[in-house]
This record gives sequence, structure tokens and C-alpha cells, in this order.
Amino acid sequence: MPDYPGPLVNRRPLHTVLVANRGEIALRVIRGCRAAGLRSVAVHTDLDALAPHVREADAAVRVSSYLDIEAVVGAALRSGADAVHPGYGFLSERAEFARAVEEAGLVLVGPSAEVMEQMGRKDRAREIAVAAGVPVVPRGEDAGLPVLVKAAAGGGGKGMRIVRDERDFDAAVAAARREALSSFGDDTILVEKYVEHGRHIEVQVLADAHGHVVHLFERDCSTQRRHQKVLEEAPAPTITPEVRRLVTESAVALAREVGYVNAGTVEFLLDADTGEAFFLEMNTRLQVEHPVTELVTGLDLVRLQLAVAAGEPLPFTQDDVTLDGHAIEARVYAEDPFHDFLPQAGTADLVRWPRRARVDAALESGQVVSTAYDPMLGKVIVHGPDRESARRALVDALDDTAILGLTTNVGFLRALAAGEEFRDATIDTAWLDTATVPEPDPDLARVFAAWTQAHVDTLETGPAHPFGGDGWRLGAGPAPVLVELDRPVRVDRAAGLVDDVAVTPVLAERHVVVLDVDGRREQAVVNVTPHAVEVVHLGHRRVFTRPDVFAGGHADAGDGTVAAPMPGTVLSVAVTEGQAVGAGDLLGLMEAMKMELSLSAPFDGTVTEVAARAGEQVPLGAPLFVVTAPDGPAQEGPA
Repeated sequence: MPDYPGPLVNRRPLHTVLVANRGEIALRVIRGCRAAGLRSVAVHTDLDALAPHVREADAAVRVSSYLDIEAVVGAALRSGADAVHPGYGFLSERAEFARAVEEAGLVLVGPSAEVMEQMGRKDRAREIAVAAGVPVVPRGEDAGLPVLVKAAAGGGGKGMRIVRDERDFDAAVAAARREALSSFGDDTILVEKYVEHGRHIEVQVLADAHGHVVHLFERDCSTQRRHQKVLEEAPAPTITPEVRRLVTESAVALAREVGYVNAGTVEFLLDADTGEAFFLEMNTRLQVEHPVTELVTGLDLVRLQLAVAAGEPLPFTQDDVTLDGHAIEARVYAEDPFHDFLPQAGTADLVRWPRRARVDAALESGQVVSTAYDPMLGKVIVHGPDRESARRALVDALDDTAILGLTTNVGFLRALAAGEEFRDATIDTAWLDTATVPEPDPDLARVFAAWTQAHVDTLETGPAHPFGGDGWRLGAGPAPVLVELDRPVRVDRAAGLVDDVAVTPVLAERHVVVLDVDGRREQAVVNVTPHAVEVVHLGHRRVFTRPDVFAGGHADAGDGTVAAPMPGTVLSVAVTEGQAVGAGDLLGLMEAMKMELSLSAPFDGTVTEVAARAGEQVPLGAPLFVVTAPDGPAQEGPA
């Protein structure tokens, strides 16, 4: 299919694009700019000063807030940008932002402020859809109960109430008005028929300034919780050719009617009971789930957005757009799916994204995740020749995804993708709000934690130690040990038992541990720290707290010597001789089995000897530091 293979031949010359966003979508747009031969400028708040999108862009400008229109437009002007790409979220669908960009003489990579204003209101968008001959959801007065009360402005599930009983109607309207006013500054509401068993179908459209409008087929985003999408796929798996024709042609007609230019998405509700499809709304921006459309059409949507913004006509017609296979996307969030989906914050100590999938993410190891922004951390996207192949690929990809140090929904996503309901595509938009997804049993994770901890505690030097660089090899049969986790666990490596579970080690490398457990091959990502053993298995994170066995870094009681608790490599030395330290202060870092271990001062005192050298390999028990107490060469540790 024709596409843009090289730098743009601009009819409206663009040289520099300011990316008015953060995280994975900012990185995605920056990559698109680079492919188009355009310079990119990132904006960032103080919290994001060292974020990946800032490092990746050609230049960066600080702003007080990603929502500050004046600051963002000012950053574009100061940086010499001639275009602004808003990504999604933040200011992407704010007509006042689009107008400010236009008034500053800049090009918005998106539709005009006028179009954004019309389509941003559900009541006005409904009128335009009717004028274009697009089917719409019956109004409440014509539909009967149940009805959906929803805000005319905004979206994201805010200002929405379902009414099944006439006695609840007035209270639902009042509540929806209050929430709409608080969220969008507008308390106008709509009352429409509520479809009990609906599927969320959306059509990707693309239009240029020369009158050409095409669709890039449809996506199914029915796997939602509280009106927020979780899994998305293309093409829709359950619609008939007649419904596909209806929604795609309706989407193009709507875009023509409103004079749409650039990429947009027209959303429909498919009544699974009747087969009817109704227009819902139009999103006047790039969608989070655009990668599934890219994978099944072979088109680069960001690249095409930039071309259209530069005044180029679309390089293909509708007949050139074809579907190839099936694609599914999973949204990874910092949230606890088994505790009311509460947002999570913290440091992602170790991040492993799958290699056999497309990953659009900005999260990396050591990155701090705050609650200041949307909790989405990234997206895992797969493609296969058919839906079942893609579904299995997604399960495999989520198995290979691990985020330690932070609770995420990866295990929940994996359970959804592997479940019968999603496999059989029998879901609807309300399914996930009532579905029961059981929390994984901790027993298998505990086996991984105990087995790994037992080895870490008793590593031996020499070529046959069990964590050799070429895999996991067993040495002589060691005596059974009792590992203290959330409860004592007996590990007998010689007999191949963890409590009463038969375990045979296969591999341990770079935090990845593979075990045969009762004859089943299982894999987990494991991190051992002084205070806990953290395990991610099938995407689900489990943390087992434990006694601080490494406190003081294997200090010999009474003499202040901090020795290597295991054979490994000294990563860094944090102190010098003569330096005063407090109990628990960091002296240095070691690595063994690709796991980091902090070495800390056993008590208050002065560092009188530093034998550790960064990069040096040391055996178990090698003296690395000596800390001397203020009143003498030694001090007893706590009783």
C-alpha cells in the first residue's frame, strides 16, 4: 500500500513539532517526527525533567503544567516549533487549546477548533450525525427504561448514571448534573436508551484538507471497566459484514458532514441482542488503541497525521486499505485490580517488557511512578494471522511482562486474555464490571521465593555454584534449610522439595527463574532484597516480607566488619575511609544472580577500612568494609 517512505514534501512547510504530552504517547509521536524528518520538542514539568520522552526529543522546554494552554503555546513559540501534536488526553480535545494554537500562527496536528467544539459536545454531535444519516441511540422519552443519563460535554464515564426505575430518575439526573458541572464546567445532560448487552465498536477515520476521507476499518473495545477500556482489538470479532459496512460508511459520512481533517475515531454502540448499531460520539484525536489499527492495516497513523497537517493529500484511496490478520492491545496500569482498582505509586525497581510483542511504553527500571498523572504505564500489542493466534500471543507476552516494586494490573490482564469469555468473544461493555476474576493463589509464588532465597543464602564459590552465567547448575546436595517468608518454608534442595512440593531447578539468569514444579515448567521473575522476596508469576506480583537477614551486610557481630553475604560482583562503593556513617547507611552495592544487594553500616561510627572495589568479583564472606564505633573498635549490635 502506498505510504510516506521518507521525509515529507510539505505544501505547508513543517520543520519542528512540539509534542504537548508525556509518557508513551509522547515517545510515539517523537518517533513519528523522526521518521518524517522533523525536529521534535518535548514539554515537561519539574516532575518529568528526566523522563524518557524528554531524553528522546531533540529539545525540551519546561512548563508549569501540561494543562496550561498559555504555557504550552508559549513553549512552542519559544522553541521555534511550527506545529503542535497534542497526543491524547490533557489538551488534545480542548477547543480552546486548538484555537490558541491557531491564533499563534501554529499548525495543530488535529482537526480545527470549530470541528473539535462541535464534536466535543454529545448533543451537537448527535445533531450532526442525524444530518449525515448516521443511526443514533433513541432518546430517553422514546426508549423506555432502562435509560442512560450522561453529560453532554466530556467523557470517560464521568457524569453517567443508569436508571432502571422511574423512582430513581430525578436523583440520577441531579447526580449526573453535579458531576458534569464539576468535571466539565457544563451540567447539560442527555437521556438515551440504555443498551443492556452492548459492544463498543469504533471506526478509525482519516481525512485530508483536499476532501478525501477514508476509514481504516473498526476496532472492538468492549472489554471495559467503569467505561474505561482495558483490552482492544481489530477487527471487531463478532460483527457481520452488513454491520461493518454500516459503521464504516457512517463514520466516513459523519466526518464529511462536519468537515473533519486529520485522524479521528467515531464510536458506535452495537446492541448484541438486536444487531443494531448506534452512533455514540467522536473522539477528535489519536486514540490510545491506534496501534491495533496500525498492525492490521500496515499504516503509520502518526506519520499520516503529520503529512495531513503539512497539507499533503492522502496517498491512497479507500480501495487500497485492506485488513491483515488480527491485533489485540492490553493497557498496563499502575493499579491494584484486586482491591477496587486503586491507583498505585512507587518506584518500579525492575521493569521487563516482552520481546515478542510491540510495546508502547515509557516506563523503565528505577523510574518513580506518582499519582499526579494517569496511571497507564504502557501498552502491550500483538498481531497474528487470526484472532486466536493473536490472543495466545497476548497471553505469552503478558507472561513475559514483569514490573517489580509497584503493583500493576498485568496479572489481571493475563487472566482476562486467557479466560473463556474473552477467548469466545462473548463479552459486552458491562461484563467486566460484574465478572469475577479470582486473585492468584500465592502458593506457587511462595515456592519460587523460598527456592530462590535458599540458594541466595547458601551460594558457594567455584565453577559449579548454582547460579553460573550459563544457567542454573546444582552443586553437592546441601542440607535442608528453613526459609522465613510470610511463614516458614522448608527447602530441601538435595531431595528437590519445597515443603511437600517437588521442585527441579532449570535456569536462573537476570532475575528470571525457571522451575519444574510437580512436573510443570513454570517461570517467574524474582528479586531478593534485604526485607522481602518479590515474585512476578503470570504477570501477578507477590511480595513476601522476611526478616532482615542482610541488615548490616553480613557483619560479624561485635567487630564492625561488613562482609560479602554471597559470591558476586561489587557494583559500587558509596563511602570513603574516615567517613562518618549512621546505622543502616549505604556502604556499597553488590550483584549476585543479577540481583542487587545493599551493604549497610551495622551501627553508628566511622568507616576505618574500605576493601571493596567497584567491578571486583568477591567470594562469600570476603571483608568489604569495617565500621568502628566512636568509643572503640567494636560495638555490640542490637539485642
